[in-house]
Amino acid sequence: MATMSVLPAVTRAQELKPYAVVGDGIPTSLTGAPGEASRGRALVVERSSTCILCHSGPFPETKFQGDLAPSLAGAGNRWSASQLRLRLVDASRLNPATIMPSYYRVDGLDRVGRAWRDKPILSAEQIEDIVAFLSAQRE
Repeated sequence: MATMSVLPAVTRAQELKPYAVVGDGIPTSLTGAPGEASRGRALVVERSSTCILCHSGPFPETKFQGDLAPSLAGAGNRWSASQLRLRLVDASRLNPATIMPSYYRVDGLDRVGRAWRDKPILSAEQIEDIVAFLSAQRE
């Protein structure tokens, strides 16, 4: 029997941490500390995070990876940690027509599911974990 886990919902009590966009990135960690790459990898392959639904990557154990977005293999060669962080926080700042969710934004969004209203999809710590994982992908 297959099991499906769901990412823990970030609560309103976990307010968004302030950040500054500089150019095409967010140069400073949302938490003030680097993330943990192994936790980031686990989040990326977890279907409820939605990453793997659109992206493929170096995940041989994961079937049915997406092909709508760039492969995550070699992401650390293509984008800096700063650029990756902004893409996760709010990709629409770089491409208003993107289908990538804004994982760390709550205002100005359309068609947000009831469970996610007024809450970011990922916490600041989860964003940093994914940034750590993707930055290490040097193909």
